[in-house]
Amino acid sequence: MSIFETITQAVIQGLTEFLPVSSSGHLSLYQHFTGNSGEGALMFSAVLHLGTLVAVFVAFRKLIISLIVEFFAMVGDIVHKRFRWDNMNPERRMIFMIIFSTLCLIPFMFFKSWFEGIAQDSSILAEGICFLYTAAILFLSDKCTKGKKTKGDITPKDAVTVGFFQGVALLPGVSRSGSTISSGLFCGFDRSTAVAYSFVLGIPAILGGCLLEIVDAVKENEASVGFGSCALGFIVAAVVGVGAIKMVDWLVKSDKFKVFSIYTGVLGIVVIFIAILEAVRGSAIMF
Repeated sequence: MSIFETITQAVIQGLTEFLPVSSSGHLSLYQHFTGNSGEGALMFSAVLHLGTLVAVFVAFRKLIISLIVEFFAMVGDIVHKRFRWDNMNPERRMIFMIIFSTLCLIPFMFFKSWFEGIAQDSSILAEGICFLYTAAILFLSDKCTKGKKTKGDITPKDAVTVGFFQGVALLPGVSRSGSTISSGLFCGFDRSTAVAYSFVLGIPAILGGCLLEIVDAVKENEASVGFGSCALGFIVAAVVGVGAIKMVDWLVKSDKFKVFSIYTGVLGIVVIFIAILEAVRGSAIMF
């Protein structure tokens, strides 16, 4: 893999993992139009995901540290039988809600092969339709009345709703961050809480996806990939990811989320048009 290809894929991953435009959809388009899935692609993808995971820890380090401290305090309360559901502080409640949202992914994992099949087939029609879906939920969430719920006000119903939207985001072209931020806004979260909850919720999802990619890479004997490419991709994805998180936070708080709705809407229409054109001519368009 060349330095240019390494940096290009790392930038795409770092930006689109957090910008509500779908990282899986953009990487699928990149590989479709360049014909470059690359030897060792699964392992390299896992490394890029680790880079974006570091970006989350850097951007939300204060919140994450407070959640970790509270988690161990909660375990102590459970062991000493001091735990009370109706007397939880905001951090403890957020921990439980993140667990509820994450558990909602389990039913979707039974369809993992189907989701992967859509991403790996020769047509990009499904990606185009999914981009339009992303555009629709981003548009609707931007029109929502501003909510007031903070991390201490999130209910199990809210957590399940956000978790369901995160599950749907396994489809290529459906943005995970866009889905979880939008569903948080639908549930009445304030802008800051919607962003923070979305990205912290992404930690187990990103980590789980990374581990699955490593397992698949080992099974397919793709574990060997250049250390230099991995290191460069990891660093670029992490740096770009931090910038993308800050950009999303600013755009959501300043009511400019519709920018991404316009982008994914136009992209979806273009991708569907190209998919139809490819079907008519019987071959993929390569760049």
